[in-house]
Amino acid sequence: EVQIDKQLEAGLRVTVRLGKKQNAENKTQKGVVVSSQNPRTVSGFYWGYSVRLASCLSAVFAESPFKDGYDLSIGTSERGSSVDEAALPAFSHALIVFGGVQGVETGVDADPNLDVSDPGTLFDLYLNTCPGQGSRTIRTEEALLVSLSALRPKIDAAAMKGRSGN
Repeated sequence: EVQIDKQLEAGLRVTVRLGKKQNAENKTQKGVVVSSQNPRTVSGFYWGYSVRLASCLSAVFAESPFKDGYDLSIGTSERGSSVDEAALPAFSHALIVFGGVQGVETGVDADPNLDVSDPGTLFDLYLNTCPGQGSRTIRTEEALLVSLSALRPKIDAAAMKGRSGN
């Protein structure tokens, strides 16, 4: 059991920095609620990906939480190039965009701020993360798992490039 420094509403997801280990008789560990970014920014730990909601596709780019925006953007679509052939450059902040059942293309068509006919031009890479999928559509929750699994070795390779300066 952990005792934190503040009263919170039940069911709220929080990140807690644990204090020094208590003695064996004390069954309660003390902790402090910290920003969900704390493990990554302070300790350099991978702490998962972030999800955010944007009012339209162009807002995904315009409302980046990073001062300089994203230095790598990836759109996913069955009309994209095969992920198998893709190589990612070194990057600091990547954005991966998933469309709904009708794809990223529908988001492009519905966005009054965009005047493009090819959605692929919005992204650094426009990838089919499930080549040969054998079905007309993939649900977004399935596409997330498939895409992140397919991209992981490429992200790892890009991270190695970034650390070595190549």
